[in-house]
Amino acid sequence: MLENIKKLLDAAAADKNSTYQLAAAADPLRVAKPHNDDIIALICALFAYGNAKLIEKFLLSLDFSALDDDEEAIEKKLNGRYYRFQTNQDVIEIFKTLSLLKKTAKLEDLFLDGYKEDGDVVGGIRGALTMLYDLNPYRSVGYEFLLGKIPPKSPSSPYKRWNMFLRWMVRDDELDMGLWKSVKKSSLLIPLDVHTFNVSKKLGLLNRKTYDFKAVIELTQTLRSFDPTDPIKYDFAIYRLGQSKEIEKLMGR
Repeated sequence: MLENIKKLLDAAAADKNSTYQLAAAADPLRVAKPHNDDIIALICALFAYGNAKLIEKFLLSLDFSALDDDEEAIEKKLNGRYYRFQTNQDVIEIFKTLSLLKKTAKLEDLFLDGYKEDGDVVGGIRGALTMLYDLNPYRSVGYEFLLGKIPPKSPSSPYKRWNMFLRWMVRDDELDMGLWKSVKKSSLLIPLDVHTFNVSKKLGLLNRKTYDFKAVIELTQTLRSFDPTDPIKYDFAIYRLGQSKEIEKLMGR
């Protein structure tokens, strides 16, 4: 059974992981990729929740040049911008935080400190988030939702947006950006969203019924059995199979 699913996913990944397929439907990567910048990519990933078209529309409304400005200019350039759980002030503050980071350190270095210490990407996310929260004392429900909680030793959250950002940064093909060279593709975790979760269950890749971090680990391990060196190459294909409803045809339903 899994052998047949592997063949299906290999074919889907070969097709979907392409410039042509990325252009076929709304995706935050379409906004991030032309900038070729990890800070801008992180912003695009953090706001990647909800309807893909609305995400893209919001991201295209942002003036990313504000990241190089002082706080007063950031407030002017982002005045009136808000998205779902994030107020205008939340949007302004995330730009202030990442502007400070851009002027003082490299995001990749923050990630690598935790990644090397703990030997997995959760440690890297923990290290990056700890520093980001230290840079700016501002707090609100929307701001903390956007960044995400600092991962405990045993996370429950899938950390979908952070894992998607890492896929963009680490994988290097027609689809992903490959800006970070010191993180192994083999250590990446699946960016588990509702589409990926449901499609994976239908395909028999995932037995767990709860959408959580344990499901991330189970699905990632299954995909590593398909390709130990680049398991997350299947992520975009699985997502698009759900988004486009192709999975229904493939499953004969």
